[in-house]
Amino acid sequence: MPIAGSISRRDMFRVAGATSVVALAAPACAEAAQETVQEGQIPPGALGLLYDATKCIGCKACVDACVNANGLTGDTSLDGLHIAPLELNSSTKNIIKLCKATPTHPESFVKQQCMHCGDPTCVAACPFHALQKNEVTGIVEWDGSKCIGCRYCEIACPFHIPKFEWTKFNPKIVKCELCNFRLAKNLEPACTYVCPTHAVIFGRRDKLLETAKERVNAEPNKYFEDRVYGEHEAGGTQVLYLSAVPFTDLGLPEIGPASVPGKALKWQKRVYKWMSGPILLYGVIVIAMKRNWTEHEKEMVHEEKETGLKAQL
Repeated sequence: MPIAGSISRRDMFRVAGATSVVALAAPACAEAAQETVQEGQIPPGALGLLYDATKCIGCKACVDACVNANGLTGDTSLDGLHIAPLELNSSTKNIIKLCKATPTHPESFVKQQCMHCGDPTCVAACPFHALQKNEVTGIVEWDGSKCIGCRYCEIACPFHIPKFEWTKFNPKIVKCELCNFRLAKNLEPACTYVCPTHAVIFGRRDKLLETAKERVNAEPNKYFEDRVYGEHEAGGTQVLYLSAVPFTDLGLPEIGPASVPGKALKWQKRVYKWMSGPILLYGVIVIAMKRNWTEHEKEMVHEEKETGLKAQL
């Protein structure tokens, strides 16, 4: 008889059998996820933002609106009167930062939030698909019912966007989702709705890209580079930038046009392929052990019955 609170051998094999099924399914699930990432493209009607740093006055109205619309707390300033987070964190999804002047370039404001990449690294890194890219809008959305709190998305994101609620009992991954609850009501995101100078505007990505290029062509001396950040970076993003200073001065990483998951998952697929053999062998061994143990238990029951009959005689 097993000791109370301990696990019996039957339970051990049952757990091992279930583990083998999950283990055998893992490579297939990972490969399916990889195929989705490889096929990931920015949808034709994808929604996004265009932020023109030359129009931003740093009022942070967008930050306050974002906090209120999303039910966040926001970091307050030293006087406790204003919402003024210094970095993206679990209490804010959108910030405005001041990039100081350099010997060759003036100071500039910059808006930071989720970039909604065409091929999101956070989605590729999430083992249980808690992060997914909406097939219609292209918005990268988080599903708390699937999240295990591993925070791989935080590590993987080249823009350092997702943040984890460390202080909450039931923590969430906090990131901009373009106020999708407002979009469902035919309202634009809170940040674009309140911007007094229209430094950030909302719309379809293809139309925003056209607008951005028109601005550059109309006033080429106004913008530092003859390009739109996000058009090609990391396979393309749905948040686009224009600036009078180098994009690197705004803290935007210099990323090539190749999709980040497309490069990283090439090696991940090989790892899963190499692991599939040992995992399959392990599953076969566990199934064989469970079958042998079941036959052994049947024999034990039969012997006990025979012993009982002999004792009665």
